Amino acid sequence: MNIKIIGSGSYIPEIKVTNQDFHKHMFLNEDGTPLTHSTEVIIGKFKSITGIEERRYADENLLTSDIAAIAAENAITDAKIDRESIDYIILAHNFGDVKHGKIQADTVPSLATRVKNKLRIKNPKCVAYDILFGCPGWIEGTLQANAFIKSGMAKRCLVIGAETLSRVIDPHDRDSMIYADGAGATIVEESPDETGLLSYESATFAYDEADYLYFGNSFNKDLDPDVRYIKMYGRKIYEFALSNVPCAMKSCLEKSGIDISDVKKILIHQANEKMDEAIVNRFYKLFDRPTPENIMPMSIHEHGNSSVATVPTLYDMLMKGKIKNQELHKGDVILFASVGAGMNINAFTYRL
Repeated sequence: MNIKIIGSGSYIPEIKVTNQDFHKHMFLNEDGTPLTHSTEVIIGKFKSITGIEERRYADENLLTSDIAAIAAENAITDAKIDRESIDYIILAHNFGDVKHGKIQADTVPSLATRVKNKLRIKNPKCVAYDILFGCPGWIEGTLQANAFIKSGMAKRCLVIGAETLSRVIDPHDRDSMIYADGAGATIVEESPDETGLLSYESATFAYDEADYLYFGNSFNKDLDPDVRYIKMYGRKIYEFALSNVPCAMKSCLEKSGIDISDVKKILIHQANEKMDEAIVNRFYKLFDRPTPENIMPMSIHEHGNSSVATVPTLYDMLMKGKIKNQELHKGDVILFASVGAGMNINAFTYRL
C-alpha cells in the first residue's frame, strides 16, 4: 500500500520585502561590533550566495495558525473532499503563533487544534497535533501520515507546514535576510495503484550537531538580553548538509527501486540556492551521473526561506503551473528532501 497526495494548497503572503529594504539595517557581528563591509556589499554577497531577491512577510493581523488554515482550506477545496472525513491534522511549525511586534510564542492550544477550529471540523475523532522537526517538518508529517494510513489508524490526513519567521529574526543579523513566511498543505490518503509515496529516509544528527540552529540573543548588545531570535552557524550547516543530505537521498532512491534516470524533479527545501545546487550535484555525483538541466525547481528567489512551508508550497505551485519553465506529468517520479534544525534530514520518493 502507498499513500498519495490528492489535493494541495498554499498561502504565499502578499507583503514583498526586497533586498533593498535592508539597506538601512545596521548589521553586526556576534560580538556586537559592526561588520567591516558596507551594507550594500553585504546584500550583494547575500544575493549571490542565497539567490534570494525578495521574501514574503505575513500581514500583521495574521498568525501562523491563520495562514496554515488558509493553506489547508485551499488543499481541501483542491482535493474535493468532505472535511469531516479527515482523521488527522498534522501541523509542522517551529515557533508557534507569535503576534507581530511581540516576543512570546503561543502554542496552547496546539496550532493544529486552532486550524481544526478555524476549518470548523466537528468530528472529535479528527485528531490534531503539532510536530516540531525543523525545516523538514512537513516531510516528516507526511511520513507520519504514511504510517497512520498503512497501519489502519487513518484513511485520510491533512499535513501542513507553516511558519512566520519574520516574527523571530534579529534585525542586526545578516542571516535575517534569509527568512520568510508562508504555509503549504496537502491531503493524503491510500493510493489505489502503484502511484504515491514509494520509499523514505529520515534521521536526526544530535551528537555534535544539535545546536547548529538555535535561539540566541540579538547581536545588538543594547537590546533586551532576555529576548531570543533564530540564529544559525551557517558554515557548519552548509558542510553538514553537503556531507549528509545527498547520502540520504541516495539511500531513499535505492530503497524505491527507481533508477536515477527516471527521477524527473527534485523538490528540496528552499534553504539557500548555492547549497541546494551543491547538494543535488553531489547526489548525482554519487551515481556518476551529470546533473540534468531543470531538475530542481526553485522558489527561493521570490519567496525566501519559509522553513517547513518551502517544500509543500513549492509542490503546490508546481502542480498549479505557477513556476516558470517547470511542470509535472502523471507518472513522473519526484524526490522530496529537506534538512534543518535538529539537525534533521529526510526524503521520500513519490510517483505522480
